[in-house]
Amino acid sequence: MKVSEFQRAVADEFGEAFGRVLIEDSQLGELGDRTPKAALAAGIPARDVWLALCRSRDVPRERWHGVGLPDPRD
Repeated sequence: MKVSEFQRAVADEFGEAFGRVLIEDSQLGELGDRTPKAALAAGIPARDVWLALCRSRDVPRERWHGVGLPDPRD
């Protein structure tokens, strides 16, 4: 997962505005209490950050994979 795919996944799942808040302010215990933004800056793979965010926000497992990818119909 690329960072751009991560950003698209967050926006798709949580909405643009709330997604930005989550990326900036959510502390993810499984990533050393880093925010998603700090985790990405520290070099943690975007996929790992996405999955940690999904787990922390109780996103249903069926929505963890495939989000953030461009729609092939576009």
